[in-house]
Amino acid sequence: MVKSFTSLFGKSNKGVGIELAPQCVNVARLRKQRQGLKLDALTSVSVPEGVFIDGQIADPPAMAQIIQQALSESKINASRVATSVTGRDSVVRLIPVPAELDDKELREMVLNHEAGLYLPYPREEADVDYQKLGYFVDEDGIEKVQVLLVATRKEITDTYIRTFEQAGLQIDVLEINSFALIRTIRDQLRQFGPQEAAVLVDIEFDSTEIAIVVNGVPQFSRTVPLGTYQMQMALAKAMSVPASRDMELLRGITIPLTPQDAGKTGVTEANPGLAAMMRVLGELTDELRRSIDFYLNQSENLEVAQIFLAGAGGGLAQLDEFFTQRLSLPTSQIDPVGALSLQIDEEKYPPVQRPGLGIVLGLGMREV
Repeated sequence: MVKSFTSLFGKSNKGVGIELAPQCVNVARLRKQRQGLKLDALTSVSVPEGVFIDGQIADPPAMAQIIQQALSESKINASRVATSVTGRDSVVRLIPVPAELDDKELREMVLNHEAGLYLPYPREEADVDYQKLGYFVDEDGIEKVQVLLVATRKEITDTYIRTFEQAGLQIDVLEINSFALIRTIRDQLRQFGPQEAAVLVDIEFDSTEIAIVVNGVPQFSRTVPLGTYQMQMALAKAMSVPASRDMELLRGITIPLTPQDAGKTGVTEANPGLAAMMRVLGELTDELRRSIDFYLNQSENLEVAQIFLAGAGGGLAQLDEFFTQRLSLPTSQIDPVGALSLQIDEEKYPPVQRPGLGIVLGLGMREV
């Protein structure tokens, strides 16, 4: 890929992860200790409207200032970091290539030939990386190697590099959000067999990234333009209250599991905005069902074993039970803090917020 960072599969040598999102910048620093991992720092700084739009940095100088502010509040003095991009402009594909190729031939084939076959944009407009996963014998008895191909648009990686340079930082690793999430819950993913798929549903500010994972490797990904902002806007409009970018209103909601509960929340007895918010959530459920059905129709002898909810909206009260009922699939909200046995400020990061820490903690784990 470009020379300004190592690769999509490299390592950050400081354990510092920085997640850029439309509503906030999250910074985490982890280090290894005898019993496991220690969280040295975790900070979240709000991002004003217009700085990050449609999964891209729209105002690099403003974003660079926010990154510097987050590092300052974290008391982190770093020069190199790991960060990630959203999946909406990225491509992740598993491709089989002949096993007899040496490393140089493999690199030439994947980067300069195979990549162009899988990209929805011209090869010269993409930054591409790959990783060998393992060998297998195909249906014709020919030994091949499975390669994970990852690509994103050059304009996006260049914008990230420029933004971090303005913040006085160099990017060691630029990866896809779903990869960081997988790293955070990898122990949970290991419980599933080769015919069992896990579905990561990362509900972010203005979109939801769906990734279907088998053997710890993403096999299918899709971005749906529905997130916490759309839910919050529907809620605020129906309740005739001012719209806000923060999630305070939404976090007070308990997702109803039966129609008769639709007027109740965990805070108030009746909520006129709940029906409007539930329509957005219903659309998201339908999109998730379509994604799962599409993937299963392309795959033989595969079943979905578990749905994992992540992201800023992944911790909403009873959302896991709601999806379990609607999709007839076991669903759980990830808790990256518990999964990694980290010590954290319970008041600052209550359970409803913890699924939103999966990406930044996964980035911080790059080295440790």
